[in-house]
Amino acid sequence: MEKPDEEYGDWEALVAAALLGTDRRRGGGPAGSPEALLDAAAGPAFRRRAGHRPAVAAARPDPAPRDPRPAPPDAARRRLAQLLAGRTAGSGSGRRGAAPDLTELLPQWLAAAGRHGYRAPAALVPALLDAARARTDLRPQALALAGSRGLWLARLNPDWRFALRGGAGGAGELPAATDPAGVERLWQEGLFAERVALLGRVRAHEPAAALRLLETTWTTERAEDRLMFLDSLRTGLSGADEPFLEAALGDRSRNVRATAAELLSALPRSALAARMAKRALACVGPDGVVPPAECDAGMLRDGVVSRPPAGRGERAWWLGQLVEAAPLSCWGGRFGGRGPEEIVALPVASGEGWAEELHAAWCRAAVRQRDAPWSRALLGAPSAPPAAGPGTPSLAERAKLLETLPERERAAWVAEFIRAHGLSEAFQLLGVCVVPWTGTLGRAVVEALDSAREAGSYPWSFSGVMGLAERCLDPAEAGPLETLTAAGQDPPDASPGAAAYWAEAFQRLTATLRLRATMLAELTPA
Repeated sequence: MEKPDEEYGDWEALVAAALLGTDRRRGGGPAGSPEALLDAAAGPAFRRRAGHRPAVAAARPDPAPRDPRPAPPDAARRRLAQLLAGRTAGSGSGRRGAAPDLTELLPQWLAAAGRHGYRAPAALVPALLDAARARTDLRPQALALAGSRGLWLARLNPDWRFALRGGAGGAGELPAATDPAGVERLWQEGLFAERVALLGRVRAHEPAAALRLLETTWTTERAEDRLMFLDSLRTGLSGADEPFLEAALGDRSRNVRATAAELLSALPRSALAARMAKRALACVGPDGVVPPAECDAGMLRDGVVSRPPAGRGERAWWLGQLVEAAPLSCWGGRFGGRGPEEIVALPVASGEGWAEELHAAWCRAAVRQRDAPWSRALLGAPSAPPAAGPGTPSLAERAKLLETLPERERAAWVAEFIRAHGLSEAFQLLGVCVVPWTGTLGRAVVEALDSAREAGSYPWSFSGVMGLAERCLDPAEAGPLETLTAAGQDPPDASPGAAAYWAEAFQRLTATLRLRATMLAELTPA
């Protein structure tokens, strides 16, 4: 039998043999088996481990800061633990089954808990951080709920470092906006996430105070931080911000300059808006469209990007940016006092096909300036074919325009669209409607799903809308949906088993709505 220790010698030789391979050691000749190598390593490895001295204990971390917000009721706490565990009662066969998908209800629980002003139960903060790490869509609400304890834990675990960079930090640790000393101290000494949250809080309370705070450190901030701080000015944006934003047009960061220009163009009375209006009016009028021939230095400073994306012509690219940044109020005078609907309906006299570019830029301007009359004109009638709107090249544009309308009007428009065109092209439009879908919109969705079932349509073709309905329908609709949960016979020419799939989908929808109602009741204080 081989004597392992004599064959292989010291620890370094063992490591070298393991890396090189026992069959290649000593010039390629045989030098013992892999088993002998492992036997030889066992003794020295044991002796090395036994001889290690214990490491010096690290200093104890400071205790987690106190979060003064109340904990949720016990039933709600248990529900959160269930949602974080992600347990579902699916069949595991690829079909979702009739049980609710708990992971999709977690965002709603977090939102409702935030509205009640709760903090996360201490024992569930680690699981909450893990969930936020895995799902970026959860982070704002999850980190707000985790609060100061979440940030405290994030400093101790590298897996949760994202919370230190992008989290809101929760309401429990931020000083009040009316506490000047606390605000100044955190602004000068806090983590980036804390400073972003602080700026947002102060901005919501007193926009001018937030701007003054930002000005104190602006020139020393990193470019990516300046960009995030500048984005905070969207809240409460007003003419008082114009001097600061005008100066930011000269920032050394291109992204900062672009954001400053975008914010200024959302102020119809700003100097930048006036400059853009002058340029746009020189290009567009009753006689047609003549796009700019060049992108000059003034346009560059005002945020116009000179190089177009692949597939776009330079002049069309410049024209779109000028029209998008010009205040929409300038077009009435240019077109003889006409209103938005009349202007949009006018034929564009141009031999170069600029009409689509012009209308698309007006869409972007209406969204940026939150101009409801122009949005209505560009949306057109909901009963019109989806691709035939006067100025909307895509459903994505329509969805953005809808967001500028009042909530009730938005829901009514989408409900009428669904009645006219069904659900196949309504997914993006439904995504901008306020939750829960109540009244007319909720009924339109349920009726369209029932019509699709009766027509023998493939149920999985509507899985996206059905999933959205599970999260967004008013829980009160669960009762009326009961009649649709029974499996019937497959309609003629329907896919085999379609009726069973539809019944299962309606069962899941009903069960989810009932669970949502229970969830909200559990969060209500006794």
